[in-house]
Amino acid sequence: MLSLLHIENIAVISQADITFDQGFNVLTGETGAGKSIVIDAIGAIMGERTSRDLIRTGARSARVSAVFRELPPLEWFQRQGIGPDENGELLIERAIQGDGKNVCRVNGRPLLVTQLRELGNQLLNIHGQHDGQQLLDEECHLDYLDSFGGTGESRAAFSAVFEKVRTLRRERDELQMNDAEKARRIDTLTYQIEELERAELRVGEDEELSARRDVLRNAERLTDAVDGAWQALTGGEDGEGAVSLIMEAENRLAQGGRYSADLKELAEKAAQLRCDADDLAELLRDLRGTLDFYPGELDEIEERLDKLYRLKKKYGGSTQEMLDYLDRCRQELDAIQFSEDRIAQLDKQLEKALSGAREQGKLLSIQRRAAADKLAGRIQSELKELDMPKVRFQVEFAPKDAPDGMDATGMDTVRFLMSANVGEDLKPINKIASGGELSRIMLALKNVLAETEQVTTLIFDEVDTGVSGRAAGKVAQKLFQVSRSKQVLCVTHLPQIAAMGDVHFSVEKGEKDGRTYTQVERLERSRRREELARLSGGNVTAVMLDGAEELLTAAEKFKTGARKKT
Repeated sequence: MLSLLHIENIAVISQADITFDQGFNVLTGETGAGKSIVIDAIGAIMGERTSRDLIRTGARSARVSAVFRELPPLEWFQRQGIGPDENGELLIERAIQGDGKNVCRVNGRPLLVTQLRELGNQLLNIHGQHDGQQLLDEECHLDYLDSFGGTGESRAAFSAVFEKVRTLRRERDELQMNDAEKARRIDTLTYQIEELERAELRVGEDEELSARRDVLRNAERLTDAVDGAWQALTGGEDGEGAVSLIMEAENRLAQGGRYSADLKELAEKAAQLRCDADDLAELLRDLRGTLDFYPGELDEIEERLDKLYRLKKKYGGSTQEMLDYLDRCRQELDAIQFSEDRIAQLDKQLEKALSGAREQGKLLSIQRRAAADKLAGRIQSELKELDMPKVRFQVEFAPKDAPDGMDATGMDTVRFLMSANVGEDLKPINKIASGGELSRIMLALKNVLAETEQVTTLIFDEVDTGVSGRAAGKVAQKLFQVSRSKQVLCVTHLPQIAAMGDVHFSVEKGEKDGRTYTQVERLERSRRREELARLSGGNVTAVMLDGAEELLTAAEKFKTGARKKT
């Protein structure tokens, strides 16, 4: 569960520390006081996208940290090698810099935002007002059903088989062309293959030719340098060179070495020097041979490099790339020339893959239909508890409108239908659900889905939109029931929901020294009465306070009774 939230320089909140409890935590406050900022701060430590615009005016950075306790053993901990400390606590920190950069840490270890997001999705589940709009989007209904039914593995298995079908069909379609198109492509490939084969390409040839060209362009200078050095070492035919002189020095030192150890050592050094000079002379002789060239060699190299340049512009940036292109052309030409055989082979493979996909798709559909019946029953049961006793809820299936009746999600098109009143036909939710009904359906769905998730904390951000009166009381009771097994944080404007909370926080905005500040206060019972009275009517009067006291008393009575039942 989320135990502590520390906020620093986020929008109008300069600094706040909020200590949450297990059970039902509620946050209330005037519109614009900063309740949504608290949710944004929680979203930040979940790895959600943030903006430097969140940083409080005048501050260089913003920081959010959160402490979690009593967490289940998550697979993420094992994969990342990170987990709660010896006290069972997990500290998540995120700093947002003025330049837009983020620094994320878990128990002091740096993480990427994507890693933090993956962890956050396993710790918290935020349900905001926009989730109701997702419920209206029928594209999301299949995901909701699969999440409830736990069909993730079957869906992944189908997707893998379907991808094979798509790959085979794509290759088959590429081979299927009319005779004229086939003839044109064969002519093009034949010409390109012949042109590249005539070029007799060799890997690295262009680099070698460029180096040889540089040598030939400076052959005279290089020859003078090599000849001069060789002459100095050997003396040529007319005189003594350095090698002969070093040899004479070596002989004289060797003679003296008979009588002196020092001269003997110097003679050995002279011998090594003479060997090195001999080696150098040999290397110069070999190098001199490479500088010989025949008339027209430079022109031939220039012509060959020009040809390679023109080929590179057409087929690739290097000889290796051109040779790779040649191989691809040969393969494509073979495929076209033998396309009928390959198409027949692909048809057999495609038929087999389609058969496997249909089999896997039917298995997935069976699992979904079984889950749909259970989901409908659970949703109807939840909605009855949310003051919608006459509602009917159903999951409608239809064949997938796609080639072969399938896409990557399976063979089913799914949408949720409902009838809120007796005698009314079942219709799509997006056609008939009011704002209040939509909020309650989403709450029911979230509650049902949460039972199959490992998350320990559920956050509801103003899910009471369009709900009032008796229905608000039922929503409050349902949220309390959810909090018996999960930690619940709820931002609300309804006094009925606020009264049901185990812990009540007030978010208030004020001014100090010309700046706006928001503070979060944990309310005692007397302050809760005042806040509930404000939520009920704005102006706090004795009558409003009495009504708030009745709400608190009724909520406490309900919670006591609910606890006794278990």
